[in-house]
Amino acid sequence: MEQSINESLPLKGRANDLIGLELRQSSTTNNHHLMTITFETKVWENDWELVLKTSRLEDLVRRCNHQFNNRILYINNVKNPLEVEGYAQRLIDKGVIDEFVHVHEHADAALAFFNLSKEKIGKGYYYSIAELVSIYLTETTYLLHFSSDTIPEKNISSNWLDQGIQILEENSQVKVFNLTWDKKYKEAQSESFDQNPNSYLGYGFSDQMYLVRTSDFRAAIYEEINAASERYPSYGGELFEKRVDSWMRNHQFLRATYKHGSYLHQNFTKNLLAKKIAIAINYPTFLSK
Repeated sequence: MEQSINESLPLKGRANDLIGLELRQSSTTNNHHLMTITFETKVWENDWELVLKTSRLEDLVRRCNHQFNNRILYINNVKNPLEVEGYAQRLIDKGVIDEFVHVHEHADAALAFFNLSKEKIGKGYYYSIAELVSIYLTETTYLLHFSSDTIPEKNISSNWLDQGIQILEENSQVKVFNLTWDKKYKEAQSESFDQNPNSYLGYGFSDQMYLVRTSDFRAAIYEEINAASERYPSYGGELFEKRVDSWMRNHQFLRATYKHGSYLHQNFTKNLLAKKIAIAINYPTFLSK
């Protein structure tokens, strides 16, 4: 989640060096069909340096161990867009990502598409708009999202993402797949009411990390209310993850939480000295648990 700052500089559109999509063959038990997947993450003023000036983003992509059709960086709410662009372009040139997108340039179109507005989202706007723009722009079958302060644990199983895709392929009632958060496997199990060999099944949604079918989320699903979703922090207003949680609960849709691997999450803004050290010595997981 990020907070608002005023922007006065003009922003460019998408990077020019777009990498063409490559179709990846996916197998299910009974048939074969073409499947495509986008990886995306985002940066904002308080974390872009740690993500773009170190190997963190490269580590993040590598730990997914997957041939993505597109790898996109969303830039949101930064003071010096041109400086951030420069570092993002270096990662394009290095082959870490394929493109970068300035969120504000597509915000109005995304809100209109989902029948939302800044007024409806309220305080949750800056916690939600990057995710909504990402979903709006995604054209692949699947979308994998990591917040900028989230990363799969080191030495995670190499096929965790393939297993997540398989779960979504096989069960239309499952709308979200995520790794267990911060190695809290007992907590993940306690929040579930069913399981399969690889995942705990239950309700819930977090914008820290998710794998979804794009078609499920690129729809008018963000105007539902559920009492259980009031557990989200009030300072976030009617934010994206709260709206998704309400939609899923209202229709008994499930999330699958991976049993055999975790992501690590830490708010970079809580330890500015540690962040500076991590950037200086290129130790981007210095802050991770």
